[in-house]
Amino acid sequence: MTELVDGFVFYMVFLFSTTLHEAAHAWAALKGGDSTAYEGGQVTLDPLPHIRREPMGMIVIPIISVILMGWPLGFASAPYNVQWAQKHPRRAAWMALAGPGANLLLVIVAAVLINIGLFAGVFDSPDSVAFAGVTTAMAGTQSFWEPIAYLLGSIFALNLLLFVFNLLPVPPLDGSAAIVLGLPDSVIPKYQRFLWGNPMLGLIGILIAWRVFDDVFDPMFRLGLNLLYLLHGVSYG
Repeated sequence: MTELVDGFVFYMVFLFSTTLHEAAHAWAALKGGDSTAYEGGQVTLDPLPHIRREPMGMIVIPIISVILMGWPLGFASAPYNVQWAQKHPRRAAWMALAGPGANLLLVIVAAVLINIGLFAGVFDSPDSVAFAGVTTAMAGTQSFWEPIAYLLGSIFALNLLLFVFNLLPVPPLDGSAAIVLGLPDSVIPKYQRFLWGNPMLGLIGILIAWRVFDDVFDPMFRLGLNLLYLLHGVSYG
């Protein structure tokens, strides 16, 4: 029962984090001149417009995966105008980066709050770290602080995962659109046609991302943990 409760806490973190991710996409697109997502009501931290767009990815699949695996697996999306992206490819690239950027912001906020708890003596570094067990309550304070430690650890870990995963440079992930920022103008239209003109690329990209993700994320997670505890003389190999 405790694992199921923890899983649904993790789901609420997923729901908020994914909503912020998609709202950041929508906001960046609006600032760049594309109001498609704004008109769909997605420049908001209210999860309902995002759920209405992707009910399977934000409700059904995550809840089923929590019940079966103990953690949420899902997806979401924000609409954009393809013609706008063709006309302003670099703006579209920054729009793509805004989502992972929002997740990185949540990682930083969680890290700051965890460090405040460490300096205040209510959090402690665990002997071994699990994915959501990034920090723990100091002995004698568990009844009040342990749920908060678990929540902050979940925000830190899940948003680091979303940040790294979405930056993988394979379609349909955000990293594939951000590649435009490093391409010469003459190559960008060809690259966009390649991305948009091959429907199977998305499936192939997800399979590649799934295959390589552990090798990419594990060192990034260790780096994140070591930066988190940098001021406290704690490191994890």
